[in-house]
Amino acid sequence: MTDKTVQKLVQGWETVRYELLNTRIADLGLHAEGSPVDKPVQRLYREIEAKKIRFRPRVYLTDGWGCPDRSPVIGIPFYLADRRLARIEEEQTGEIEDERGIMMYLRHEAGHAINYAYRLWKRPGWVETFGAFNRPYRDIFRPDRASREFVRHIEAYPYGRTYAQKHPDEDFAETFAVWLKPRGEWRRRYRYWPALRKLVFVDGLMRSIREEYPGAGRGRTFKPVERMTYPLADHYGKKAERLRRVALGYVDDRLREVFPPVRGDVLRPAYSLFRKHPDKLTWRVMRWSNLSQASAETILRKLESRCRILGLSFRPGRAEEKFLDVVSLATALAMDYAYTGRLTG
Repeated sequence: MTDKTVQKLVQGWETVRYELLNTRIADLGLHAEGSPVDKPVQRLYREIEAKKIRFRPRVYLTDGWGCPDRSPVIGIPFYLADRRLARIEEEQTGEIEDERGIMMYLRHEAGHAINYAYRLWKRPGWVETFGAFNRPYRDIFRPDRASREFVRHIEAYPYGRTYAQKHPDEDFAETFAVWLKPRGEWRRRYRYWPALRKLVFVDGLMRSIREEYPGAGRGRTFKPVERMTYPLADHYGKKAERLRRVALGYVDDRLREVFPPVRGDVLRPAYSLFRKHPDKLTWRVMRWSNLSQASAETILRKLESRCRILGLSFRPGRAEEKFLDVVSLATALAMDYAYTGRLTG
């Protein structure tokens, strides 16, 4: 391939890219059916049918992965329905789901959808196994990466190792995903883990609903692609703006929990933690949240700014503890954003 040919290809892509970025997402004619994402969706359906579950979660295209609260539908990022949009997503964010990652997300979301469709959280033993379904999502928590109380599902995406610890609903979805995966050999893999009891419970629960049809209807959607009546370029602008909002005023109360009022002659400003370990903080947030470096740095810069504005401080002897608290807070915010594309938990 000559240099001129390469140059023409680059110029051709830039033209296509420009046109797409300036087209309203609702006008892109996107549909999950028949698109590149249809193949993994059909694979998911076959896996569910193999388990003799009489429910196929409806899928729809939206701005990120997720199930609306208690609604048995699966939201799939719209860019996965068009290879050109997937390329733009990768250029804009530095990452894109591969087929393995898509299946991991689909199995996880199927766990939510089936939980909601059959109202499984109300079944005997669910709360005793996973915890109270109505428990508030924790914005600050320190994930225990060594814990064997939880399954490890989305291993290719770092936060998957700890996401189950965030909420009982997430714990169930991750456990269901491990149970659903063909040839997952979960009994052998988890035979010495306390998490095995959760898998056994899910196995029994799924067997108990084989003859049942779900009580929930089609379910409501959140921001379906046909209602995204703004240009594709604005979508990426809105992403950046959401990241800025996340760390601006919305987390002041969380920062005050991490850095409560203290007295003393020798105190360190909270923002100094960000200044002293910028690379280490960024690396840890990226590792556990799957955000790009630029996105992780955006959250950390804004957290640093709020610490400075609020005048927060801490005692020197607690620097290591506070560093871990900051990592936990930033990672929790990043996990929400990376996983759902919006801060819904």
